[in-house]
Amino acid sequence: MVGVAQAEGERFVLVSHAPDSDSWWNTIKNALALAGEQMDVEVEYRNPTTGDIADMARIIEQATATNPDGIITTLADPDVLKGPIEDAVAKGIPVIIINSGTPEQAAELGALMYVGQPEYDAGLAAGQRAKRDGIESFLCVNHVVSNPVVGERCRGFADGLGVELGDSMIDSGQDPAEIKNKVMAYLSSNPDTDAILTLGPTSADPTIEAVKENGMAGQIYFGTFDLGTEIVKAIKDGTIQWGIDQQPFLQAYLPVIVLANYKRYGVLPGNNINSGPGFVTKDALEKVEEFAGEYR
Repeated sequence: MVGVAQAEGERFVLVSHAPDSDSWWNTIKNALALAGEQMDVEVEYRNPTTGDIADMARIIEQATATNPDGIITTLADPDVLKGPIEDAVAKGIPVIIINSGTPEQAAELGALMYVGQPEYDAGLAAGQRAKRDGIESFLCVNHVVSNPVVGERCRGFADGLGVELGDSMIDSGQDPAEIKNKVMAYLSSNPDTDAILTLGPTSADPTIEAVKENGMAGQIYFGTFDLGTEIVKAIKDGTIQWGIDQQPFLQAYLPVIVLANYKRYGVLPGNNINSGPGFVTKDALEKVEEFAGEYR
C-alpha cells in the first residue's frame, strides 16, 4: 500500500471578512476544522473582529508573512484586498477565493480557483422565483452595506423582478434591535411592500421578530439568503417562504481538500466550484433542520 505523501506541518489559513458577531460563519469554522482533521493538516481561522475590511487586509498580510502552505480567503472588497492577495500569490502561496467575489475576480488576482455562490446570479434566481409568485415590490435588509459583493444579492433580486432597486435596499446595521426597528419603520411607511429579502441570519432573525410583532408573519412574502436555527424555524412555521442555501460547509471544506492534494500531488480541479444557490423550502427541511447552525 502506498503511503500518503504529506509534507510535515502542512498549514492552511482561512481569512474571512466576518465580524465575531455573525453566527453564520460557525458552519465555516466547523467545516474547516473537520477538513483539517480528515486531511491531517493544521488549519487556522482568522477574521477582523468588527468586520472592518482594512483590518482584514492586514490579517491577510500577516498570514502571508507566516508562509502557510495555502491561504483561503473571501474577496469582500476587491479594491482593498487586491494588493495583499496578489502579494501572497507573488510569494508562491496558493490562494483559493471563497464566498465573496467572483470566479473572474479570483482569476485576475492569480488565485487557483473560486468556491462559492455567484451573488448576483443567486439574487437574480430569487427575484425570478418571487416574480413567478406574483411579487412586484420588496424591501432588502442589508446588514453589511460595507461589503459591495453582498449588495449584488439585492440588485440581482430587483433585476429578477424587473424593477429598480432604488430605495428598496436599506442599511440596517448589525444591531438586532436597530434592524428590527428599521424594518418595522420601513414597512409602516411603505404598506404596499409585497416582499422582504434578508441577507443572512444577522438581518433575518430580527426581521422575523419584526413581522411577528407587526402581524405580518405568514402574510408578507419573506425570502432570505443563508440558513440558521431561527431561519429554519421560520421556514417551518410559514413565516419565511424559502432560504437560499449557498452551502458554506463546502466553501471551507473543499478548499482544504484541494490545497492538501495540490501540495502533495500537484493535482487541481480544472473548474471553479459553485456551492449554491439552492432553495430550501418547508418541504425539504429534514437534513437542514438536523444540522442547522453546525454544518448547514
